[in-house]
Formats: sequence, C-alpha cells, structure tokens
Amino acid sequence: MAKIKKIGVLTSGGDAPGMNAAIRAVTRTALYHRLEVIGIRHGYEGMIHGHFKELKAHSVSDIIQKGGTILKTARSEAFRTVEGRKQAHEHLKSEGIDAVVVIGGDGTLAGARKFSEEFDIPFVGIPGTIDNDIYGTDYTIGYDTALNTVVEAIDKIRDTASSHNRLFFIEVMGRDAGFIALRSGIACGAEAILIPEKKNQVKNLKDFLEKGFKRRKSSNIIIVAEGDESGGAFSIAKAVQDDFKDYDVRVTVLGHIQRGGTPSAYDRVTASYFGNAAVEALLDDQQSVMVGMVNGEIAHCTFNKAIKMHKKVSMEKMDIAEILSI
Repeated sequence: MAKIKKIGVLTSGGDAPGMNAAIRAVTRTALYHRLEVIGIRHGYEGMIHGHFKELKAHSVSDIIQKGGTILKTARSEAFRTVEGRKQAHEHLKSEGIDAVVVIGGDGTLAGARKFSEEFDIPFVGIPGTIDNDIYGTDYTIGYDTALNTVVEAIDKIRDTASSHNRLFFIEVMGRDAGFIALRSGIACGAEAILIPEKKNQVKNLKDFLEKGFKRRKSSNIIIVAEGDESGGAFSIAKAVQDDFKDYDVRVTVLGHIQRGGTPSAYDRVTASYFGNAAVEALLDDQQSVMVGMVNGEIAHCTFNKAIKMHKKVSMEKMDIAEILSI
C-alpha cells in the first residue's frame, strides 16, 4: 500500500451519540502522525459531490460532549450505483485523499466494502449505531447513551403507570435487533419484553397478563422493539385491549429521542478508542476492516464478516428477564 498522507472521515446512516467523539479521535490521531485530515460532509452523498472540509485540531475542539455529528449524515441512493461510486472516487483522488475512515452501521460498512472492492483507496470502519447489532464488536457507538435515555424515560412512565393502574406498552428502536429492548427492560424491571428474535410472544404475553391481573398488579410495563413480528406497540396494545377490557392501556413510542442527547462517558471513551484504532489500522496497512471492542480490548473484524454474520441476542438473558418479572 502506498504511504498514506491524507485521510478522509465521514459519518453515514443514522446518527448516534458519540460520533463526534470518534471524529475528534480520528482527526487528532491522524494529526499526531502528521497526516492531513479531510472531513466529508453528509456521508457518501457528500463524497459524491465533493463536500470536503479540512479538519485541524481546533476544528474538533468542544465537540466530544455533543450528540449528533458535526459532519452531518445522510443516506445515499446514488452511492448504490456504479456511476455514483465512480464519481465519489474521482473526488477523493482530486482531493488527494489516500484512505477513508467511515463511521456508521451495517449499511455504511456495506458501502465501504463495495467501494474498496472497486477502487484502490483503503477504508476502515467504526461501528456507530444505537442498535448495537453489528457483528465483531461487543458495543457500538451510541448504544450506551440510547440505553440510558430509554431507562430514564421508562422510569418516569412507571411513576404514572403506578399512579393510575395502567398497562403501558413502550416501543423502543430496534427494527431488526432487540438489544435495546432487552437490556432496558431488565434495567427497568419491565414485566415483559418483546423482541424480533423471539417468535409467538403475544400469546405468552396474554397468559402472563392474565396471571398478573389475578394478582392485582398495580401496573405493567411492556417493552416492545419496533421490529417485533406482531406489528409494534400499537398493534399489540390493541390485541391486548380487546381481550382484557379491564386494563387501562396506553402506548408510548420513544422514537428519535433515543438517538439524541449528550453521549455517556462510556460512549465518549469507546468512540475515542475506536477513532484512534481506526487511524492506527490504516497506518498498519490494514483495509476493509472494522475496529471494534471484544472483552474490553480493541479488535478487528473484516467488512465481510461484520456485514454477513449476524449478532445474536442472548436467549439466556431473555430467560433471566422472564424469571425476574414474576
């Protein structure tokens, strides 16, 4: 691989708290190694249109505590095409960018893998998604902050649920993965947790509610991942309401508040480690790899594995949640 002198950095897909900390770490690690750094705005769309900005040490001052991403993010349909990727490559070459660090979820990594297969610019990925659903790392940037946001919201809902003897269905993010639902449900003492990975849960939920009603439980909190097979919190709540007329049922969809907010200390530190490791990986002539954390240590996973392998929710932890909900 040719000697790297200038690197680009971008954020793509859904934003996640801690992305700014990763941008800061990438920038300052690169500058420490006497590399130039170019921020690519609006993700792959910005790469296609040449939306570049040089980053200096002062450019990333006072951002480690901020949510969102200073580089902005977007999804790019054009980058899915050969023509779009070719245009992006031309802009990178004209800017003199030798390598790129991408921060995002599985779609971001898939785009980086495809680009790396077609062109001669090495890419390294940093996992940034609140869903924590990427194979090859125990944690992704934003997951811890989102989890704490969810827990804080559920604690407040529990207060009003207890005051009014209500049954609350709370929908959290997780279209394809139930990590947020499972962990927040355990942290909040939820009576039931419904996730995409476990099937036929509505019937079991009704049996559970029947037992709880007989015990005259003062409130119930049911956590539903948005990707649950039964159609989400509103559909499940309607099905339950039809069978349990005595329940005062309410639904709360937490939505995008889970993406925002000041990143937790854990997310800031993890993002900083990832940003540093991504630059070091490029300098070590690695490419088409994602940096992650496994058992508390930095690890590398190829794009192919990170994208193709499926990170599984622990059914043992689901069993624990059910045991603790009695």
